[in-house]
Amino acid sequence: MQTTEFGVQIASIVAFLFYGPLCLFSKDTIIEFKRYGLLRFRKLTGVLEILGAIGLILGFYSHILLVLASAGLALLMLLGMCARIRIKDPLIAMLPAFMLFVFNLFLFIRAI
Repeated sequence: MQTTEFGVQIASIVAFLFYGPLCLFSKDTIIEFKRYGLLRFRKLTGVLEILGAIGLILGFYSHILLVLASAGLALLMLLGMCARIRIKDPLIAMLPAFMLFVFNLFLFIRAI
């Protein structure tokens, strides 16, 4: 694995191991998901983010898990950007989701 791919994979793992538990336990995240009109998906989103990070970790050993995890996380971040566009959030608020989308799309493309 090249250094860039390794760094992107590590950055994505760290980000989702941070954001995933926030989705599950942070009161601020509850407020955000209410604002998006997606409160019923908050716990699912948190679990998917954590599972995706675990999939990226296991992706160091299993190519298919890297493909599946990176594709799933890219899709999740694309949906997150769509939710923010729908409620007319400023572009700066979309930056983390956009960067994580790009990171995981990059990993997916490199892995297929």
